[in-house]
Parts: sequence; C-alpha cells; structure tokens
Amino acid sequence: MKKVLLIGSGGREHTLAWKISKSPNVAQLFVAPGNGGTAGLEKTKNISISVSELSELCNFARKESIDLTVVGPEVPLVAGIVDTFSEVGLRIFGPTKAAAQLEGSKAFAKEFMVRHQIPTAESATFDDFDECMRYLRNLVEAPVIKASGLAAGKGVLLPETREEAARFLQRILLEGQFGEAGRQVVLEERLKGRELSVLAFCDGTDFVIMPPAQDHKRLLNGDYGPNTGGMGAYTPSPLTTPELLAQVEDLVIRPTLTGMKAEGAPYRGVLYVGLMLTDQGLKVLEFNCRFGDPETQVVLPLLESDIMELFDACVEGQLGQLTQLSPPRWSRQAAVTVVMASPGYPGEYPVGVEINGIEQAEATGCMVFHAGTKFQEATRNRHARLLTDGGRVLAITALGKRLGGARHMAYMGVAKIDFNESVYRTDIGKDG
Repeated sequence: MKKVLLIGSGGREHTLAWKISKSPNVAQLFVAPGNGGTAGLEKTKNISISVSELSELCNFARKESIDLTVVGPEVPLVAGIVDTFSEVGLRIFGPTKAAAQLEGSKAFAKEFMVRHQIPTAESATFDDFDECMRYLRNLVEAPVIKASGLAAGKGVLLPETREEAARFLQRILLEGQFGEAGRQVVLEERLKGRELSVLAFCDGTDFVIMPPAQDHKRLLNGDYGPNTGGMGAYTPSPLTTPELLAQVEDLVIRPTLTGMKAEGAPYRGVLYVGLMLTDQGLKVLEFNCRFGDPETQVVLPLLESDIMELFDACVEGQLGQLTQLSPPRWSRQAAVTVVMASPGYPGEYPVGVEINGIEQAEATGCMVFHAGTKFQEATRNRHARLLTDGGRVLAITALGKRLGGARHMAYMGVAKIDFNESVYRTDIGKDG
C-alpha cells in the first residue's frame, strides 16, 4: 500500500485526487495545498505547502516516506521539481525541467517543432519591441500573440486588427503586462479550423493516448469573449477518427518523444497536445507538460483502470510492457464538463462567497470537481461553509450513453448550484 503526495490546488488536482484515492494500492494521499473538494475525499489530507515551495515539498516527501509524488500544475514542473526530487531518490511523476520547456517556453516549443518537422503554424519570436513592430507591419492579417513563458492560461491574445496587435505588444514588451513570462513573445499565423485536445501518458519512449476532448477556451457562448483557462470540455469529439488519431501519433507524439530523447531530455509524464484541424491538415497549437484543465475533469472519469499502475509504469519506463499485458480500460460513455466561474473572470473577481447546492447537484448524478474553493470551519457564531477562492470555481461533470444525455445531466447539476452570479457557458458540447 502506497503513500502518495499530489501537488496542486485546482480542478485538475481534485479530479486526480478523486481518482488516486479510489486505487486499492493507495493507503494515504496528501494534497499540497489542495482545496475544499480534496479536503473531503476518502484517505486524503490537505497540507499547507505551496506548489512553489519545492524544498518544503521535498522535505515533506522524505519525512513522510512518500512512495510517489504526482505533480498537477505546470509551475513547479517548469521550476524543476522533478529534478529536485529525483536528486534525493524520491519517485515523482512528471517531466524534468528540461523536458517541461515544451510548455515553459513557447519559443523553445516552436523551435523544437521546426527542428523535428512537427506540423505547426508559421511564427516568429521577438524580445525587442521595434523589431517586432517591423515584422508586424509586413503581415497581411493580425497574428496570434503569445507570451513565451507561463501566464496562467492568459498569455494568448487574439487581436482582430494589426492596430490592436500593436497595442497588445506595447503592453507586453514595453509595459510588462505578463512580467517575465512576456519577456519574449511569439507572433503566430492565425489558423482556421476546429481545436482538439489530445493527452498521452508517456514514459520517455512509449505512450498511451487518452480519449481526445474538445475544450472551450473563450468565456462566452459561440466562442466569443476573452481567452480563459477553459470553460468546459466534452468527449467523444465528432472530429476524432481512427485515421486522425494515427496522424496525431505518427506526426506529433512519437516525433516529440523521439526528439526530446535525442536532445537529452526524455519526456516522462503527461503530454498535452493542443491541435488545430485545418484544411491543410492538423497543426500543433501548443504543448502542455501536464494534465489539462478542464480536460482532466472530462477524461479521467472514463478511466476504468487503476491510475496508479499507469503512473508507476511511466516513472519506471515500463509503459510499453504494461500496455502489452493489460491495456488501460476506458468507458465508452460520453462525458461533458461545464466550468462555473466567478463574475469578472478572467479579470478581477471576488472571493470568499458562499457556495450552495453541491449536494443537490451530486444527487442528480453529476460529479462536482472543485477548483477555486476553500472550506471554512464552523465557529460558535457561524456554520461551516464552502467559499469561492478563485476565478474558475467548480467543474460539473456528467456521463451518459450519448453526448446529449451527458450534456443534459451536466446542466441539471449546474442549475442546482448557486454562488454570487456565477458565470458559465450554456453551449458546452452543443457542437458535438
């Protein structure tokens, strides 16, 4: 029986904790720092260590004799937590600092894809404003602008005109809107098509694809409004065919693993591939070096196998052997996840607002995964309360034999929950 440490505090981590706690091979799960949802899980305890306190996390894992650490968010991975743990002999699931550059530096990722002939949009990288403006003036259409570093899901800007692009670039390169993350910017051709998210467990050589999902990045119905970390997702996607998945494997995932290994940074962990399906074929929009959010909330409920077996196989470089002996089992059901956010997200938003109706939502058959929540203990004058503590607050997931049924059930759950004029899209999964 294993003791496991999970690092993170969002909806992805609540889903991971929920799945890990179901493993018969897990005796105890610690979540650092966790949230209001992880606090109530079986065999699970929140610990108040931040995801950025690498040495504290390492010391905790050593003191508690943790058998495996699972890293949820990108920040500690890009900072090198896997290297820190590995140097003292602690087992940890996730890519090294060198491998996590695929997400930590969009400039590195674009150059890597060019080196290894992985299909992606045409782009150019700049750290000088005047040089960037000269390039912009020669473009026919406004480009996609991406802060090269980590910007908490808010570093991709979609200007409608070159004039608007110039204003964005001034704010990033001259006024420091994204801080160090915006020291370099990538200007990328604006692709047209449908987006698809494909995640894969990787052990440095072999990989296993999870059910592809369609994310909804924009805040408002019909894909309008600002980009967010994701307002919902669903699977299966009507875009997914055996032929397309074969192309994703052959043109993207396999050459990525081969290329990272050749460059001295074998990729172990979860590789997230954001794709655009264009008239010219599939193209990679981005790599993430961890589980996606909210894709995790829609995909992991479909996993019928023990997730700990997959984590262990990836860490030990034995994923190929595991899949030959016992391939991961996935439910053939459809799944829909709807994100409920605080008013004002992805800009400024209130926190500390009481959340009601979660038990009623779960009574409809939904799963409610917490993202930005915190649990406030009861006092003599006040009952225990669950409060908002972030921009994206909850993810409501439902399964069904068909996508329409899963979608209907998810929105039944949403209707039961109430907190301060919550914001959510009403069209998640509608195009499926």
